[in-house]
Amino acid sequence: MTDFSTGFLLVTAAGLYALPRRWAPLPLLVGTCYMTIGQAIEVGPFHFHIIRLLIIKVGPFHFPIFRLLILAGLTRVIIRGERLAGRMNGMDWLMIVWSTWALISSGFHDNPSSALVSRLGIIYDACGAYFLFRIFCQSIEDVKTLCFITAVLLIPISVEMFFEKENAYNAFSMFGGVSEIPEIRGGRIRSQGPFSHSILAGTVGAVCLPLIVCLWQEHRKLSLTGIVACLLIIFTCGSSGPIMSAIAAIGALFMWRYREHMRFVRWIAILGYIALNIVMNAPAYYIIARINMIGESTGWHRARLIESAFYHLNEWWLVGTDFTRHWMPTGVPWSPDHADITNYYLYFGVVGGLPLIFLFMAILYKGFSFVGKAVGQASNQPQESRFFIWALGSSLFVHAVTFLSVSYFDQSIMFIYLTLAAISSIWAQQT
Repeated sequence: MTDFSTGFLLVTAAGLYALPRRWAPLPLLVGTCYMTIGQAIEVGPFHFHIIRLLIIKVGPFHFPIFRLLILAGLTRVIIRGERLAGRMNGMDWLMIVWSTWALISSGFHDNPSSALVSRLGIIYDACGAYFLFRIFCQSIEDVKTLCFITAVLLIPISVEMFFEKENAYNAFSMFGGVSEIPEIRGGRIRSQGPFSHSILAGTVGAVCLPLIVCLWQEHRKLSLTGIVACLLIIFTCGSSGPIMSAIAAIGALFMWRYREHMRFVRWIAILGYIALNIVMNAPAYYIIARINMIGESTGWHRARLIESAFYHLNEWWLVGTDFTRHWMPTGVPWSPDHADITNYYLYFGVVGGLPLIFLFMAILYKGFSFVGKAVGQASNQPQESRFFIWALGSSLFVHAVTFLSVSYFDQSIMFIYLTLAAISSIWAQQT
C-alpha cells in the first residue's frame, strides 16, 4: 500500500472504533466507496492443521482496504462487547448454514486448499459485512442513518464519474486496481470510479436508488441530490444492465401503491413467464438477449450462460466445479479454466453447487418475507415508516434481479449485505 492509503486506513479504522455505534458504518462505507481494491496487503501463505497428521497450505489472503476495515469493525465489536439487535433470527442462521456449506464443499474440489482460501474470502466478506451492519443497526432510526450516509457518500462518486466520462480519465487510478483510461465500447466511455468494472459501479447506483428515495420525507434536499447522483452513476457507466436495474428499482417502489395485491402480482409474473416460454422459440430467459438499451449489449452471453449451466448440470450440481471453460465459446483472461460467469446465482453454483444457490436464495426469500411481515405489523405506524421498510425490500429486489446478469467481485458486495442486515435488524426489533 502507498503512504496515503496507509494513512487513509489508519484514520478510517480509528473512526470505526471511536465513533458511536450509530455512526460506525460511516468509515466502513468511506473505505468501500473511496478506495479501490488495488490498495491491499497479502497475508500468508501459511499452514494449519485439520487433523494431527493432515496439514493444509493456505494463502496468500488478499486484504484490500474494505476487508481490513471489516477486521477493524469486528475488533471493535469484540472489545466493546456489542451484540445483535434482538435475538438470532432466521436470516442470521441461514447466513451461518450457507457459510458452512461453502466451507464443506471446498473439500470436494481438485485443489482443496486453494478452494478453501477462496471460500474463506467469500465467507469473510459476506458474514463480516452482514453481521457488522446487523450489530450497528439496532433500530429503524439507525437504518435511516445508514441510508443517509450512503446518500452523502455517493454524491462525490457521481461527480468523479461524470468528469471521468467527460475527460476519459479515472481519478481513482492513482490508487491502483482500476485503469487510468476507462473502457470505451461502441464509442461510449464507460466510467467505473473506484469499482473494478463499470457495470458494478452502475449497479451500486441502481441498488442504492431505493435506499435514497426513502429519505424523501425527512431529508428532501439530500434525497433529491442523492437520486440525481445515483442516476448520474447509472448514466455514466454506459451499460444496459444498470439501466434495467434502475427500472426494476422504480417499478418496485411504484408497487407500494399495490402492496395489498402482491400475491396477485406474483401470480401474474409467474404466468407471464410461462406464457413467454410458450410463445418464444427459445427459453423465456432469452428475453435478456433482446434487451439492448444503449447498444453493444452482451445479453446473449448471459442467456446462453444459463442454458449452458443447465446443460452441464451433472458437472456441478452437488459441490460445484473447477472447470467451466467449455460452457461458453469465450473464456476470461484471468483463468484458463473458466468462462465468464456473469450470473451471481450460477457463480455460487460453481463454488458450491445447487445447495449453495438454494441457501443463498433462501436468504433472499427470508429478506422479502421479513419486509412483507414488517410492513404488515407496522400498520399502526406512520405511512412514511412503512414505505421506508418497503424501500429496503425494493433495494433487495433490485439486487435479486441484477444477480441474473452480474457477479459481484469487488467492494460492491458490501451493498447487498448492508441491505440484508438492515432488513434483518428492523424485523428483529418487531419480534
